[in-house]
Amino acid sequence: MFQFSSATRGLLVVTATAFLALPAAAQVTASEPKDKTPKYSNEFLNLGVGARALGMGNVQVSLADNATAGYWNPAGLVNQKNKYDGVLMHSELFSGVVKNDYGAFSMPIDEQSAIGVSVMRLGVDNIADTRSLVNEYGQINYDQITYFSVADYALLLSYARKLGNIEGLSVGANGKIIYRNIGKFATGYGFGIDAGIQYNHKGWNLGLMARDITTTFTQWNINADEYRKGANADVAIGKDAIPTNSSEITLPRFVLGAGRRFELPKQFSALVAVDLETTTDGERNTLVSTSAVSVDPRLGVELGYKNLVFLRGGAGNYQQIEEFTDTPGVYKSSWKGQYSLGAGVAVSALRIDLALSRLPVEKLGSSSQTNSLIVSLGYGFK
Repeated sequence: MFQFSSATRGLLVVTATAFLALPAAAQVTASEPKDKTPKYSNEFLNLGVGARALGMGNVQVSLADNATAGYWNPAGLVNQKNKYDGVLMHSELFSGVVKNDYGAFSMPIDEQSAIGVSVMRLGVDNIADTRSLVNEYGQINYDQITYFSVADYALLLSYARKLGNIEGLSVGANGKIIYRNIGKFATGYGFGIDAGIQYNHKGWNLGLMARDITTTFTQWNINADEYRKGANADVAIGKDAIPTNSSEITLPRFVLGAGRRFELPKQFSALVAVDLETTTDGERNTLVSTSAVSVDPRLGVELGYKNLVFLRGGAGNYQQIEEFTDTPGVYKSSWKGQYSLGAGVAVSALRIDLALSRLPVEKLGSSSQTNSLIVSLGYGFK
């Protein structure tokens, strides 16, 4: 008969306690009208960071053990192999239109605890403002074109600590500050808290991450005067009302992860991990979807040789997509997922990782681009 160790029982209790918060969060969502559910709020924070993780289908909650743990699961910061660790990442989405940049640093403060800091930016730059291109006399003046950027920023301050009475168990938390900018038109400021737990025992890795556990609040400030600038501002705005100052709430999401490392012959190794991401902002287009919660399962695999060279793959983000048929007005539904491939090299303290991720959409033509290339560098200081 299989028996749980005391450490495993402790983790199960903590996991069960965290998931008891799901009905409460779902109750808030279910009580709101469907069109008022704050779905996809601050979604830029859920794209993922680090080419290793993205090459494994964003499966990392139970595995993160370097500076990227500040994002994936802050509890993993105490498990990093080097005293100091830093990571930089750059990726481009939608044929380079959207730039995604990330940097993180972590270090221990004593034998039981560690801290980390992470910075993220997702933005579209050099957007043309042509409201003053044509003056009141109908003349075109290209010198009147100005440019602005739309960008989202986040700063994560992380703390992690080992629980001394249970070997292999650690907890962590993030305090995050959000700044969102739409040129001179609007700015948003927000703050929130994440919490995580990780447990490593005999090759098994278990983790639980609770994002926006207290809900994340973002306040938007609108510059109405900027909307009215330009000779053709009235035409550009049309009948649409100018937005007003408002607040935005991001509801909690929970990610439960498990992974197992296997040693193979001839110095090969295999790492297999699964994450279950549960959102509480209403019904989403996921494999498991209800009016209260939606669950998105993900799978990641990493094959290694001498802990030097790695090949990775992942699958997740399955969505039901409607496609055209030969009969007008008739559509065919099918499930499509997001698949990723990756590779990495670890030379001494330097880590170089690449990932290629394909979005779950059909190509509209030969010029359509659905792939995203991600590059990240990591370095561990003794």
